[in-house]
Amino acid sequence: MTTAFDPIVLGGRHLANRVAMAPMTRSRAYGPGAEPTELMATYYAQRAAAGLIVTEGIQPSPVGQGYPDTPGLHTSGQVRAWRTVTDAVHREGGVIFAQLMHTGRIGHPSLLPDGLVPVAPSAVAAEGQVFTHEGPKDFVTPRELSEAEIRQTIDDFATAARNAIEAGFDGVEIHGANGYLIHQFLAPYTNLRTDGWGGDTEGRIRFAAEIVTAVAEAIGSHRLGLRLSPGNPYNDMSEDNPGEVYAALLDRISGLGLAYLHLLEGPDRDLTAQLRKAWPGTFVINPFTYPDVTGPDALKLIEDGSADMVAYGALFLANPDLPRRLAAGGPFNTPNPETFYGGDHRGYTDYPSL
Repeated sequence: MTTAFDPIVLGGRHLANRVAMAPMTRSRAYGPGAEPTELMATYYAQRAAAGLIVTEGIQPSPVGQGYPDTPGLHTSGQVRAWRTVTDAVHREGGVIFAQLMHTGRIGHPSLLPDGLVPVAPSAVAAEGQVFTHEGPKDFVTPRELSEAEIRQTIDDFATAARNAIEAGFDGVEIHGANGYLIHQFLAPYTNLRTDGWGGDTEGRIRFAAEIVTAVAEAIGSHRLGLRLSPGNPYNDMSEDNPGEVYAALLDRISGLGLAYLHLLEGPDRDLTAQLRKAWPGTFVINPFTYPDVTGPDALKLIEDGSADMVAYGALFLANPDLPRRLAAGGPFNTPNPETFYGGDHRGYTDYPSL
């Protein structure tokens, strides 16, 4: 029987265990350059015992930023600063992937430079508010991306992925979940386009598929993972028939040979099983445990074959040496969701796993 503490080969990298650290927004890239800090290097190095670390979301372009003090990977200064983080993790024997996250309509003009405004597949505002340096502000109506801007956004992801490898990352995860830009293209209520980037299922999966393809060509598919959250209502999302859409997306990209698929699971375990069966490679689950944080019981998903790896969010914040504690059966420090960015993350999230 395979367990969480058996090694696994991921995209040619030998991982010490099958416990992944989920991406978690931390908002610690202080200053106008959106560059990682020494605090971030310490934070990730402390958690290098994870089989795989996936970083907080990193914007691939200035307009992709949706929260205050989140880091980028689109300037030379950011690349140099991230090198201090990856070097620190590698000194501790860890493996770290950069998560590239364009937030799309989730954000606010006050967070963006040079008069930019949030963009999206269609001009549909999200209900709710976003945290800014001036406090919570209502989401604004985003500007619809033109065809040329869609192409530029795809190029931005590919360039940021190259920058990630230059910065010393072992690979890249594309964030296609949680109501951000890629997810907005996938969902019918946020993508009202009638051109080749919307309309039917094939049109709505096109943006995600072309980003994955472009990044795979830029850095090699063995260095690339994709995160999805079918049916996740977080950030005012709605999907009537996620099984059809996500099955079509996986069919479109399954031949590329990606390092893994990372599923932020919803309450529909049958859909999880469907996608597990459809995916030919390594399958990582951030399991649905809301309102509780993911705990030791999730390791059974590896033992029964539901997943190849399990991703932990909140428990990794409270327990930097989480794999050791899981192997020993505890004890565990108790996470406090009120200390996480944004406090209450309703939806299919392991509190801070944005």
